[in-house]
Amino acid sequence: MLIKRRQFITTCGIATLATQISPLTAEPANTIRKPPRLQVGDTVGLIAPAGVVDAKDIEAAQQSILQLGLKVKLGKHILDRYGYLAGKDSDRAQDVNLMYSDRTIKAIIPMRGGWGCNRILPLLNYSLIRSHPKIIIGYSDITTLLLAINARSQMITFHGPVATSTWNQFTVDYFKRILFNAEAVTMQNLNPSQVRVETIAPGKARGKLVGGNLSVLSAMVGSPYLPSWNKSILFVEEIGEDIYRIDRMLTQLKTAGILNQIAGFIFGQCTNCKLGDEPSFTLMQVLQDHILPLGIPAWYGSMIGHIKDKFTLPIGVEVEINAELGKIRMLEAAVSLV
Repeated sequence: MLIKRRQFITTCGIATLATQISPLTAEPANTIRKPPRLQVGDTVGLIAPAGVVDAKDIEAAQQSILQLGLKVKLGKHILDRYGYLAGKDSDRAQDVNLMYSDRTIKAIIPMRGGWGCNRILPLLNYSLIRSHPKIIIGYSDITTLLLAINARSQMITFHGPVATSTWNQFTVDYFKRILFNAEAVTMQNLNPSQVRVETIAPGKARGKLVGGNLSVLSAMVGSPYLPSWNKSILFVEEIGEDIYRIDRMLTQLKTAGILNQIAGFIFGQCTNCKLGDEPSFTLMQVLQDHILPLGIPAWYGSMIGHIKDKFTLPIGVEVEINAELGKIRMLEAAVSLV
């Protein structure tokens, strides 16, 4: 029993802070680290840190990953079930930590979002994660892991497809160019007639790209797991929320002092967001109310969110945005060549 307890503590590293000196590199922990790029033949770890998955989901995900030229290794608890969660908090956290400690794993792709990542944040070993840099990518509830690892481990993370996403040509193209080829990519909507860019405020801005799902981000406000917002480019997306709830969440970011710090704002897609039963503002009216007074470049309609065609967005990388064109230009590669 004592051995198991020691193993658990070693793996999870409860409340380990990323304010230490990396034992492998002796670099200050506030230096942002880029994970090594992916190469054909690399092994990807699939985990379920949030909602429940089933064997059919895993089989389909494996086929999608294999078509990218990658191998797959499954998390130990990927098929666990604990209520609406994919296993107990300690087990889901252990799968994350084990994937980072496993030297054969080059990237981590969660199966899906849902809910649950916020519950495991105190159980992640952030110094271990920093010492073993590797790609982690996802969206929706995975926003929690992306922001926490970026903030506490000072690591570039990636907002993009989960394992059960639609791996179509658009999504795969950005995934490969950024994560395999180490390109500094310019992201712009493929077909403006299908997804129209609506400028909130024109202009260009530069800053560190940070963001994710709006409701998940709002739920993290006040926690020690968020990165600095100073002069950042904030992107958000949402699904299935009434407009008044979007208003409420943006108000929360405003009163928390986050919106007043950012240099630019992007709202990707608000998929299936409705006016609700009561008289309402439109989404654009809400965005104008909150964002226009900031005097920063901003737009709605980027290929970000619960949609089939997805950009791969590097969290923590310097970018330049153009709000009139709906363009995000990376100013540096997000992965290293080694």
